[in-house]
Amino acid sequence: MTLSPDVLLSRDRLYLGGAWVPPASGERIAVENPATGDILGHVPAGSAPDVDAAVAAARAAFDRWAATSAAERGAALTRLHAALSARAADISRTVGLELGAPLKIAAATHTRLPLTVLQGYAELAAGPAPAETVGHSLVVSEPVGVVAAITPWNYPLHQIIAKVGAALAAGCPVVLKPSELTPLVAYLLADAAEEAGLPAGVLNLVPGTGPEVGAALAAHPDVDMVSFTGSTATGRAVAHAAADRIARVSLELGGKSANVILDDADLTRAVKVGVGNAFLNSGQTCTAWTRMLVHRSRYDEAVSIAASAAAKYHTGDPFDESTRLGPLISAAQLERVRGHVERGLADGARLVAGGPHAPVPERGHFVAATVFADVDPDSALAQEEIFGPVLSLIPFTDDDEAVSIANNSRYGLAGGVWSAEPERALAVARRMRTGAVDINGAAFNPAAPFGGYKQSGVGRELGAYGVAEFQQIKAIQR
Repeated sequence: MTLSPDVLLSRDRLYLGGAWVPPASGERIAVENPATGDILGHVPAGSAPDVDAAVAAARAAFDRWAATSAAERGAALTRLHAALSARAADISRTVGLELGAPLKIAAATHTRLPLTVLQGYAELAAGPAPAETVGHSLVVSEPVGVVAAITPWNYPLHQIIAKVGAALAAGCPVVLKPSELTPLVAYLLADAAEEAGLPAGVLNLVPGTGPEVGAALAAHPDVDMVSFTGSTATGRAVAHAAADRIARVSLELGGKSANVILDDADLTRAVKVGVGNAFLNSGQTCTAWTRMLVHRSRYDEAVSIAASAAAKYHTGDPFDESTRLGPLISAAQLERVRGHVERGLADGARLVAGGPHAPVPERGHFVAATVFADVDPDSALAQEEIFGPVLSLIPFTDDDEAVSIANNSRYGLAGGVWSAEPERALAVARRMRTGAVDINGAAFNPAAPFGGYKQSGVGRELGAYGVAEFQQIKAIQR
């Protein structure tokens, strides 16, 4: 897989008001290849004046974009989808380089999934605007205004499309701040937007750091809504900044999801799928089922299956087809994950796969696929979001205890339930305090609402629910 000749791994411009313009300062951000530690390229380090210019461009575009007909808006997003789809190979390659995602994951999860989501938003945009009659009132939905989209590094294009696509479909212009760790794929979206002829100011791109660009966007008086995905701690700061002016926020934050395997489940499939879920994207997934809860009668067998499955997750070059586990995003994340592993050992958890002494490549930020058994539900391993390939196994005695352990978390983003009896599995899923639950490995649905309970966030993304987040509701009495 090679990049097209015109794809650049260094950029020196911002995309504002439909044009490529120089940033206010000459500061730059180095983008690292986490599989090697080498520098791939550089992007501008945006600043507050750049944010002001981007927000002004979005504000100037708002009235026209909000008034655009459904057919025109849908057609514009369809053109954007076509232009971005033509860059599919470049997207996969770019994400493989700046994130370290293995080839298959880069192509499927980081490329095809966001393209599918964008196509869905194009179809929603082309449909009739939601409206209903309640008594003598006409209830209509209208765009919320200028949107700041602050996106994470772990799913760099998918999380961008989840926000940008929905906001554009709703009639809102966007200022996008991608993560400074994986900003390059955002430039491919801006290239596609220019090719698709999106109206000037509808999409604006300002790369930069969270403390500089992110903070300026969250507190900006002309930003009507902030959509943020990232850590719970940063989400609190974003919410506080937006609260000062009573701006809308949508927050998709951390997770510590439970995968509940009941005694009558297909154990081999449940454990293997659970291991794959926990290690997807090198465990750098907010929805990862990092707590595997197994009925005591089958617990020892599950531990053995999980250890054997983890041993097959070979680390290495993301562009080697045999690699199943890529690097962590940075040296800081590597040290953080190693610290959690060491603490798990100190707290008495039983290491059954991987761990601090398992072989990994000398270069890059690699951690071996690691599995702990006999994990205390109240320990740091079971409570903290590690964001690495670390799985904790916990036994339970009955359905009630399984639900209790699953809900013993300040997070509530995702989860799984396995049982031979669909109604039993559904009953457990309904009791789990989490935004999404997959029964018996059901596939991810990009049209279904995505979001969390508790400290996992506020609001929903994807499908019609995601578009509704960027709309206000008005009652017109007649």
